[in-house]
Amino acid sequence: MAKLLLKLQRYFRRKPVRFFTLLALYLAAGSLVFLHSGFSGEPTVPGSPRSPAAAEGPGLPYLGVMQLSRGFKAAATMPAGPRRHGPWFKSTSKEPSERGKSRDNGGSRSRALRGRSGREKEEDRARYIGCYEDNTRQRTLRGMSFFDYKKMTVFRCQDNCAERGYLYAGLEFGAECYCGHKIQASNASESECNMECKGERSNTCGGINRLSIYRLELAQESARRYGSAIFRGCFRRPENVSIALPASQLMLNMSVDKCVDFCTEKEFPLAALAGTTCRCGFPSTLFPLHEREDEQLCAHKCAAEEFESCGSEEFLLVYQTQVQDNRCMDRRFLPSRAKQLVALASFPGAGNTWARHLIELATGFYTGSYYFDGSLYNKGFKGERDHWRSGRTICIKTHESGQKEIESFDSAILLIRNPYKALMAEFNRKYGGHIGFAAHAHWKGKEWPEFVANYAPWWATHTLDWLRYGKKVLVVHFEDLKRDLFVQLQRMVALLGVPACEDRLLCVEGQKDGNFKRSGLRKLEYDPYTPEMRKVISGYIRTVDAALKLRNLSGVPEDYFPR
Repeated sequence: MAKLLLKLQRYFRRKPVRFFTLLALYLAAGSLVFLHSGFSGEPTVPGSPRSPAAAEGPGLPYLGVMQLSRGFKAAATMPAGPRRHGPWFKSTSKEPSERGKSRDNGGSRSRALRGRSGREKEEDRARYIGCYEDNTRQRTLRGMSFFDYKKMTVFRCQDNCAERGYLYAGLEFGAECYCGHKIQASNASESECNMECKGERSNTCGGINRLSIYRLELAQESARRYGSAIFRGCFRRPENVSIALPASQLMLNMSVDKCVDFCTEKEFPLAALAGTTCRCGFPSTLFPLHEREDEQLCAHKCAAEEFESCGSEEFLLVYQTQVQDNRCMDRRFLPSRAKQLVALASFPGAGNTWARHLIELATGFYTGSYYFDGSLYNKGFKGERDHWRSGRTICIKTHESGQKEIESFDSAILLIRNPYKALMAEFNRKYGGHIGFAAHAHWKGKEWPEFVANYAPWWATHTLDWLRYGKKVLVVHFEDLKRDLFVQLQRMVALLGVPACEDRLLCVEGQKDGNFKRSGLRKLEYDPYTPEMRKVISGYIRTVDAALKLRNLSGVPEDYFPR
């Protein structure tokens, strides 16, 4: 035996590579044996604490990890069916064997059922009702909609629609969510709803022009009846009232919520109270909602609610319902390559993303970007992935301020915002994301003073450079755009060379907020600007004001100068 070992030792000294190869194979074999024993020690149930499936993100519901093993049998299996269901689909079968399929034999149906089983014990939130046709020109669900091309889930769509009081939630193209009170299309084959959700591959989120629709069983009654209707004001009755507000109903026991409810069910974005008559319609050239009257003219008590006003036949009290006005929601790329490159230029934090949202709704064409922001693309800005010179987008977002970059564009919309507000908005974005907020520690730490010292001069030089090197520059102040959106948007659309459809612009007014508006609820309890900062920034404001006036433009708005 000793002689044999000695011979092996001498052999491997002469052939060290073979020795290390054999050693590596030995270790690999040992690792495989160890892993095998770890998996085959005892039967596991998907979702149980010992199961590797329990740790997978995509396979678990959005609400978090639930005890999915209740009611399951380890050896139970279930034949695969033709339909894939969301996490709240309620099975008609009561057999335990139909609720517990092994992970290996599961397929897409069993993964969806595993996500469903834990939550259906907590609440029957929604019921899957089928796959339906959809059309970009005439939506099947005509309420609110939003997109997320990275993290869309069935639960997220259902939750957003339920919060706003809608009866139905529909998912399309794996990433688009639509809400509504009425399904206005016919059924499609289940096989046509075949796209996985971007945020959870275990569930189906419709298909191409196909909606996976759920009925929301527990939509809050109070939200459904009144919801988030927005008061628009008191307005004089339009001349052709039956054309301007085509749907109406006599309500002897009139109240605001009854009229809003009626117009919501009829899928109209406007509810107008006219005494004992409820009228519904869209903002239009016949009824643009631009000339508000004194609210005292509408102060006539409702028959059913002592402390509510219901307007009169002559003066209408108008509310905006939850129904989304879809006349301006269709967007696409330019049908032919643009001959000129138009910049949408702004200092960071000046509202460029919001302006892009407005332009896309007003023109029906996607906007592009000098950069690529994945979060914006995932929220529906599909032009974000195009190269900025592709010519497929109506205008290009840019924060650049160098001469070479500016001269690359044939014309520009220059968006200017109060530097005090723009700096704070960009600081929030930098440390809290597009709709988040910087932490208190960032404001109180060294980050804020350093940020102001670096960014405040750039606010001034950005505007000065575009005024100096830009060709055909249209100056738009953020504050004017907020104050008089219709007029300012008309100016912007005219520069872009797109015919301005007034009804479409009126539609934009009702959908103006978009997905990137901070709530405004988290405001600093103190002024972050020191007297030294204000002194420096005031100097920059005066410089920009003088430059604008030198070019026969109106100077900066008065509220730029602190009182």
